[in-house]
Amino acid sequence: MVGERRALASAVMALFFLLFLVQALLGPDEVKKFMYAMAGCYGLGFFALVAGYFWARWFAVGLGLFGVIVAVVACWQLKTLEQTFLIFGGMHLGAAACLWGDAMSSAYDGQLAWREKFHMDDHAVQRLGRAVIRAGVSLPFILAYAFAPRPESSSLLAGLVALCLTGLGIRALVQLKTWGVMALAAAGLLMTTVAGIDLAQGDGAIAVLLPALSGLFLLAAAAPFAKSMARYVARS
Repeated sequence: MVGERRALASAVMALFFLLFLVQALLGPDEVKKFMYAMAGCYGLGFFALVAGYFWARWFAVGLGLFGVIVAVVACWQLKTLEQTFLIFGGMHLGAAACLWGDAMSSAYDGQLAWREKFHMDDHAVQRLGRAVIRAGVSLPFILAYAFAPRPESSSLLAGLVALCLTGLGIRALVQLKTWGVMALAAAGLLMTTVAGIDLAQGDGAIAVLLPALSGLFLLAAAAPFAKSMARYVARS
């Protein structure tokens, strides 16, 4: 049921694209930038899945895992199983589950054309896939930190710099550019540093979680390449 699973996952991406877009159009001014940014993120996931880009499945799985994390954190903060967040997390979990598995990968990262173009074996494909999934998880957190209403102590500049590094890093990563890995690592270090500063200033748990989670996932996205890059530098 590859086609049906692909359609369901695409429908979830399209639904949240529309929901965030409507909220951006009708909502208060202070959340418009964030809502437009999130609509763009889900719109990219939907378009990539339908277009069949080799990295689309990984990116959409990352968005699905982001939704699960948000639902878990929100229910933990509220100390209750809020129905809205259960639906939000459940739909994201369903989208990620629909895209999981070897059968589904054949329509995306299993395509031979891009593997031959970049000379990728199975190990290299798996390593790239893990990195793109983690980057996909981190991107909405970066958007939230950069554009959502924030405490006065939070750094807008740090959020925008991290967003630029993340966006450019993901683009370069799927093109197998070494500097993309370095950009993601730099964004991860920046956001973990910001999280430490916010924690020291006594900001709330959510304010600290946004940069902390984004930083950790960005560093995890760069981690699969660290060993081979270090080995290359040592040989040089």
